[in-house]
Amino acid sequence: MKGPAIFLAQFASDQAPFNSLDAITRYMGDLGYKGVQIPTWDARLFDLELAAESQDYVEEVKGICAQNGVEVTELSTHLQGQLVACHPAYDLMFDGFAPAALHGNSAARTEWAVNQLHLAAAASRRFGLNAHASFSGALLWHTVYPWPQRPAGLVEEGFAELARRWKPILDKFDENGVNLCYELHPGEDLHDGVTFERFLEAVGNHPRANILYDPSHFVLQQLDYLAFIDIYHERIKAFHVKDAEFRPNGKAGVYGSYSGWAERPGRFRSLGDGQVDFTSIFTKLTHHGYDGWAVLEWECAYKHPEQGAAEGAPFIARHMIRKADRAFDDFAGSGADLGFVRQVLGLQ
Repeated sequence: MKGPAIFLAQFASDQAPFNSLDAITRYMGDLGYKGVQIPTWDARLFDLELAAESQDYVEEVKGICAQNGVEVTELSTHLQGQLVACHPAYDLMFDGFAPAALHGNSAARTEWAVNQLHLAAAASRRFGLNAHASFSGALLWHTVYPWPQRPAGLVEEGFAELARRWKPILDKFDENGVNLCYELHPGEDLHDGVTFERFLEAVGNHPRANILYDPSHFVLQQLDYLAFIDIYHERIKAFHVKDAEFRPNGKAGVYGSYSGWAERPGRFRSLGDGQVDFTSIFTKLTHHGYDGWAVLEWECAYKHPEQGAAEGAPFIARHMIRKADRAFDDFAGSGADLGFVRQVLGLQ
């Protein structure tokens, strides 16, 4: 496993040092991060179209990062991925993820989003990356707690349509040798293991359809995030290190009662302030041979982001495991051969 790294999306702003790639990577490098995950929609930091077309630009970005002590871990198209599949009920709220000229035109917006993913596949290849982070979007989310009951065939057709939209994108990522990693997240049609399996079946078990593992979203859903690793480790190709807590009370539970994040029973927290068992997570990922990056995605209902960033790098570093190359009790080994083994078994 590589790290610590940090997702820049929550930190980018118009204020220095968060308003340019050079300044923000220098800031994060000084905090001890070794890698950065770049949000491709933020023009203050990155030009996705140019990265897809120009190796010179990619080398420039890599050079800026290198001189500040970090490297690019993955590119992210979370916002664009959301628009690949968007139910009309959410059109107004998600229009802001697309250029202003496309607002109010859902078909053009979807076409733009698909092209953005194609560009991200090419750009990832130019960077020499093997993983990319995104969202699946959602056609079914408004029926997640069905009332009235879902009409027969709704779920099946929803995932069939999701697959029709994403299969050509997955093929493009395959052409470029990059894994497309969906962050399983409430609000997306891919938000847990079952929905990921439905999608995987619909895209014919596509080898590039993979998972960005983020335990915080599973805490808020009350899903066993450790067992999830054992089940899906072969598809986990990216990792957001993000903490959360779930503290139900007599008034509110999983659905949050439309409250703000600080008042909800389930909320995101800075690393170490929540309930996630990161020691077990890092152990399981190491056991299963995860060799990607450990990337902090900072979100917290209370703590200032700069404090969260400063605390995040040493937290991740403490949890990273250098996998042993020999057993701890090898010193007591007997160097036995088959004859000795049979003697121990009382067979000779």
